[in-house]
Amino acid sequence: MSEPSGSAPLTIALPSKGRLKEQVEAWLTDCGFKVESEGGERGYRARIGGLPGAEVRLLSAADIAQSLDQGEVHLGVTGEDLLRERGGDLDARVMMLRALGFGRADLVVAAPQSWIDVETMMDIDDVAHAYLVRTGRRLRVATKYHIQTRRFFADHGIADYRIVESLGATEGAPAAGAAELVVDITSSGATLAANNLKILSDGVILRSQAHLAASLAMSWTADQLATLTRLMSVVEARADGRDLCALRWPSDQAAAAELAVGRYLDQGATRRTDGVLVRRADLFDVSAALGAAGVGPVSVTRPDYVFSARSEAVDRLKQRLGR
Repeated sequence: MSEPSGSAPLTIALPSKGRLKEQVEAWLTDCGFKVESEGGERGYRARIGGLPGAEVRLLSAADIAQSLDQGEVHLGVTGEDLLRERGGDLDARVMMLRALGFGRADLVVAAPQSWIDVETMMDIDDVAHAYLVRTGRRLRVATKYHIQTRRFFADHGIADYRIVESLGATEGAPAAGAAELVVDITSSGATLAANNLKILSDGVILRSQAHLAASLAMSWTADQLATLTRLMSVVEARADGRDLCALRWPSDQAAAAELAVGRYLDQGATRRTDGVLVRRADLFDVSAALGAAGVGPVSVTRPDYVFSARSEAVDRLKQRLGR
């Protein structure tokens, strides 16, 4: 792919409202970036303090998925469920750069609790066929997720159904007599249970969460990639800082310490001058190994950031872009 010319900014789409907006802004703030709206609370433009060369568009989560898919923005934060609903070969058009650990929700198939003998998708296949024979009609499935529903049902060999467009609260469709099943997004299952619905044991279509994603359909300049690299280096360094601990031992005990932590170095721990950088989950094990070797005192610090020389996510994107 040839490199476009010009110095246009890196365009980032962020959620304009709701819980996801709050979570994204809290995540960026924790990384050291601050989202500053332009034009007041109702403005649709913003900037990110500490990230020159970027402009922010504030859109709905669904519009962010569409803009990424159609190459209207470079980056965006939205739910994987909305991206996957774009259909086709999404991975040829959008690259997931980083799962963000919030905005979690599952896309599931749910049936009435009164269907006591129905627990799996195979049971649904039997029910759908019997329903068609008895009524001459196909089982109705209420959902806003047509593409993923069709793919999932096809994967389970289910054909005797039809999708009913959900215009309101999907979980209320069976009680209203508008559908027999629902395919909907849920974070805890509580709303489905309150509507006398149960999630099938093998009915999880997608375990979704918010992702930072890049558009492969968008033109990227060297300057825009450089701005992305700056963003990703900080985001990844902050994540590593939360996950890692730095241990430091007396310099005259370095030989014994190296032997004591050798196993962890083989597993990915990183050497430091008279010390080692380890995963937080390994902290007590590494400390015990050092103590057993007579190494001490050992001090422990928690870094705010741990910067790496390269970003694997950016390298993967450049490869996909042919750079």
